[in-house]
Amino acid sequence: MLPFARMKTRVWLLIAVTGWCLGCNRNMEPFVPGEEPREPDLSKIFPAGAQAPPNQASLPPSPMGDRGAPPVASVGQPITGTVEVAPELAGEVSGNSVLFLIARKSAAGPPLAVKRIASPRFPFEFSIGPEDRMIQTMPFTGPLTLTARLDADGNASTREAGDLQGSLPDVVDPGARDLTLRLDELL
Repeated sequence: MLPFARMKTRVWLLIAVTGWCLGCNRNMEPFVPGEEPREPDLSKIFPAGAQAPPNQASLPPSPMGDRGAPPVASVGQPITGTVEVAPELAGEVSGNSVLFLIARKSAAGPPLAVKRIASPRFPFEFSIGPEDRMIQTMPFTGPLTLTARLDADGNASTREAGDLQGSLPDVVDPGARDLTLRLDELL
């Protein structure tokens, strides 16, 4: 038993010394101190057409320099308005539903900002802005698409029959006011 224990120890020592380890190669880009922050390349994780527009401004440099603090993103004003339910779908609204407001840089891209409202009463006055960003270092700048979904189970990742959704027909810029977003589609 003793020779096996020594051999096992030597194998682990060999692994540690050579730096060989399963699962360590994640193909991550190396860390470069002082590197300027930039928008992520979403084409690696989202289908074609979901990338950010080509002329989109990049993140501003960090006011902290290269001391390791995250950059402070520029922020815009909140978008405000009212969410209402189409009259023909008013009977589909459940008292325990959750309303998700979602602002995106492009129609198919990842959410920039999300707001979750439990048991809303309609018409519902909303405001979504920089404080609702998914990643605080991403700038809250436009143009943005704004959608809403009334979810019966309260889980943002599920879309089930009976959920209601709607979106603004046009893109908006931060600071837009008095918008009306109508929930007019039954899933």
